[in-house]
Amino acid sequence: MSEHLKDKTIIVTGAASGFGKLIAEKCAAGGAHVVGIDVNADDLNSVVAQIRDAGHDAMAQTADVTDLAQMRSAAQHAVEAYGAIDVLVNNAGVMPLAYFADHERAADKWHRAIDINIKGVVNGISAVYDQMIAQGRGQVVNISSIYGNAGIAGSGVYSATKAAVTVLSDSLRIESKGKIKVTTVKPTGVTGTNLASWIVNDSAIFGLVGQRAAEYGEHVTALTEGRLSAELSDVDSIRYWLITPDDLANAVVHVIDQPWGISLSDVTVRASGEDYLY
Repeated sequence: MSEHLKDKTIIVTGAASGFGKLIAEKCAAGGAHVVGIDVNADDLNSVVAQIRDAGHDAMAQTADVTDLAQMRSAAQHAVEAYGAIDVLVNNAGVMPLAYFADHERAADKWHRAIDINIKGVVNGISAVYDQMIAQGRGQVVNISSIYGNAGIAGSGVYSATKAAVTVLSDSLRIESKGKIKVTTVKPTGVTGTNLASWIVNDSAIFGLVGQRAAEYGEHVTALTEGRLSAELSDVDSIRYWLITPDDLANAVVHVIDQPWGISLSDVTVRASGEDYLY
């Protein structure tokens, strides 16, 4: 960590669990004032309590990212508590992988994903924009995905939402030059998050691995059976196969932990030996 995290006010959506929880904890440990936002009040309060028990600063704001009024209220509470909003991490998101042939059972999750993954990002930006412009500086970190790089079989709707996140980031960057830094983070596959719980059709994952499907299947089986080789599970190995939530959270903290004049605008986080194609 460097001094660039210290005393920044950082809003993290989806902070009650998984990746968002890690980002919140790491930013707070670096000296930031963290404002966690989530719909799950109990888990969010637990995360914030743990951060405070560790001697760091955080506050909880229960809000649904799909509700603009709630997001604006959460942002206002952040300003009232800390006097500024330096960074927004639009982390909240879901991954309803499904083929179009699955439309009957996928419809509800698809529409919810559009609300969370696209509208949630728009609402987050809208909630902090005026404050950041008035301050003369700010940073928005949007979590996209490699799924947003192309149309992929089994991921039409999810890929579209993540492509939208990238376009929103690019537009905001152009409009807010010299006042708001914008970072798009695109993770590849990652275990240990809640995203898998939204998958409608498990076979849809194979659209992203293409001709590496057989190798991917072997690696997944080895992982679930606890026999993934050391060279595939060692982060210092060139054959490191799958990033962890911790790897991804470290990358997000890194793009925040920069001088105001340096913008790491587009970051794809990959394992160097992964099976994903895009």
